[in-house]
Amino acid sequence: MSLASEISLRRTFAIVSHPDAGKTTLTEKFLWYGKVIREAGHVRAKANRSYTVSDWMKIEQQRGISVSSSVLNFPFEGCYFNLVDTPGHQDFCEDTYRALTAVDAALVLIDSVNGVERQTIKLMDVCRMRKTPIITFINKMDLDGRDILELLDEIESVLQIQTCPFTLPIGYGKSFKGVYCIADNTFHMFNKEEGKQEILQLNVDDPKLVELCGEEYIKEFKGRYDVVTQAMEPFDKEKYLAGKQSPVFFGSAVNNFGVRQLLNAFANISPPPMPRESDIRLVQPEENKFSAFVFKIQANMDPKHRDRTAFLRICSGSFERGNKVLHCRTGREIRLAAPTSFLAQDKEVIDKAYAGDIVGINDPGLFNIGDTFTEGEKFKFAGIPDFAPEFFARVTLLNPLKSKQMGKGLTQLSEEGATQLFSALSSALPVIGVVGELQFDVLKHRLENEYGAEVHLDKIPVFCARWLSGDNKKQEEFAKEYKGDCMHDKHGNLVCLFPNEYRLNLAVKNYSELEFSAVNAQ
Repeated sequence: MSLASEISLRRTFAIVSHPDAGKTTLTEKFLWYGKVIREAGHVRAKANRSYTVSDWMKIEQQRGISVSSSVLNFPFEGCYFNLVDTPGHQDFCEDTYRALTAVDAALVLIDSVNGVERQTIKLMDVCRMRKTPIITFINKMDLDGRDILELLDEIESVLQIQTCPFTLPIGYGKSFKGVYCIADNTFHMFNKEEGKQEILQLNVDDPKLVELCGEEYIKEFKGRYDVVTQAMEPFDKEKYLAGKQSPVFFGSAVNNFGVRQLLNAFANISPPPMPRESDIRLVQPEENKFSAFVFKIQANMDPKHRDRTAFLRICSGSFERGNKVLHCRTGREIRLAAPTSFLAQDKEVIDKAYAGDIVGINDPGLFNIGDTFTEGEKFKFAGIPDFAPEFFARVTLLNPLKSKQMGKGLTQLSEEGATQLFSALSSALPVIGVVGELQFDVLKHRLENEYGAEVHLDKIPVFCARWLSGDNKKQEEFAKEYKGDCMHDKHGNLVCLFPNEYRLNLAVKNYSELEFSAVNAQ
């Protein structure tokens, strides 16, 4: 098969949603259809629990939430899917933002009971900024949820994207009868007890629909059908690919209903690998020469081996196991000795990969998020965001004999991107910064369980963090005056943690020669 043909079969997408919308459940149904797992785990199973495949960290299994993006590779209907299962909780949103830089499309999951929720709005802002093509799945139709047209209207007004229903539900909650596929005039009957779907070829006016679903429900359905087919815009693939229109599907992930239609849509209408902007030119996926970038680093996926894995999104060409590539930031030539594909923490060494694929490589401590690899040309892919922390804490080691372990743990975990590490000017205690407070719990848990270093975190009241740039002498003068609030980040840049707005305004006024930035310019 030619390079272009192989690349055209790739589909790389992320699932984004508010917590508890059913994202991890849906992910596992996808894997089941891809025939890579026999039985999906249940997030809150009690005795003899089988944990969800995508939630592989111990803390994820204990809390029943995703705290880190998982990469899952699986085949379906002749295509090869690279799925990034992202955290829904807002305290881990920076991991999701980075994951969105590595995909060509996204699935937005909406809870039919709660509608559009806060975290979905934030994530959708990132998708819109990147013009990511979106498919929407309205989940939990087997529960008593909101009115369908009201939900569609909310998606359009709040998420600012035109909706185009591909399927429509008949009934909902305990009276959920199934979904009608508008494109091919088929009725997919819902039967929770039997756990299987019956698909019937029926047009909207077929009296058998009334016989199967009841006159009341069909009357309600026909009203929605008329609105959708007559008043709403028909599907426009160009609008969809530009991120301006979203196909909408309905179903119940926990009952595996409507999931296959969703996967079919990704196979049929979602884009193959797209061109990528670099600092010097647009990189086309079909180019013969390999290029890729690191969008995630994960330490200790295999605790027994204390490994570090860098996740690469391949942007152009292909590569074979053992190929040498240029690490553009350092100028060093490295060998990709054992590239791996993933099913969460389970790895499989692969011999070849193509543009669109997400693969892991062993990181000896050399790589950073955003690093670019090529076959010789020197450039850097654009668009890997770096986020200013909002919460800070001093780290106190409870057992002084474990200082080496703590130092290694803080360094490695900060290189994953979720935690930023600082050294204070006025204290020997390291300081960590995170976007969400729940990250503190994860950091403590991982330091203790993965590195054997038990720590106490003393939170610092901070109004905002600002990175300083400008005249070196002025920076030194500022650091002396604000020594108690100043520290250096891992790159040696000066950053100040202002305790209140007054101190920030005063500093900006007194040191007008300096620039105070809310993001790390590094």
